[in-house]
Parts: sequence; structure tokens; C-alpha cells
Amino acid sequence: MSVTGINPIAAANTPVLNGTARIPAKMLQQDDFLKLVVAQLANQDPMKPQSDTEFIAQMTSFTTLEQGKTMQADISQMRMQQQVLQGMSLMDREVTVRSGKSDPVKGIGSGLDMDGQDIKIVVGDKPYALSDVLEVRFDKQN
Repeated sequence: MSVTGINPIAAANTPVLNGTARIPAKMLQQDDFLKLVVAQLANQDPMKPQSDTEFIAQMTSFTTLEQGKTMQADISQMRMQQQVLQGMSLMDREVTVRSGKSDPVKGIGSGLDMDGQDIKIVVGDKPYALSDVLEVRFDKQN
């Protein structure tokens, strides 16, 4: 009879469910939290129901989770708006941008490229990340 060795560390860190390895989620989501609360309510002892304070504490946690998700979306939207304002301030200005391995490129900011979550400044028909802007020239008007 042949016996194969088991790596105790790998076995302890990889839960197995129905013969397949389960990959743990990074964090609980709103739906997971609701499922836990419903399962807890459905399976509680009728002779010893959950106390009001425990239920209120769980609902407070749920509310906090919901507010955190809303705040994250709001911050993402504010970041996008800030990038648009920053890019608009570079319009019709002479800018110097980092251009990969070649020398920096000088030109006039002629437009914005809204590529997904990132706003890019267009200089010489090529988009550059706002973080690649090295210099901005403001002409003094007399």
C-alpha cells in the first residue's frame, strides 16, 4: 500500500468543500451580511430569541457597511471631477509631459481624453496621464 505525504500547511490553509478547494473571499459583501442575518433569525432558538441589543448592533453594522460603500462611490466620483478640473486648467497652455523612454514632449494642451476612470491630457494628438505633466507655462499678458 502506497501512502503519499500531505503538506500540513497547505492542507490547513485550503478549506475543502464537497471535494473541491474553496477560495476564501477577501471581505464580506452586503448580500453576505444579509444572508447571515436571515440565517441567524431563521435558526434561532424560539425559547431564547435574539436580544434586541444584539439585533440592533447587527443592523448598525449593516448600515455602516452600506454607508461605507456609498462613501467609496462618492469619493471615486469626486476624484474623477478633480481630474477633469485639473485637465481643463491645462487647456490652451504650453505643457511639458513625460513621454516614456524618449525626451519629454512640449506642446499645447488641446483636449481631454476620458479613458474609463483616468483623465488624460491631449498634447500633439497623443493622450498623456495627468501625472506625466512635468511643467506648465503660463504666458503673462500685459
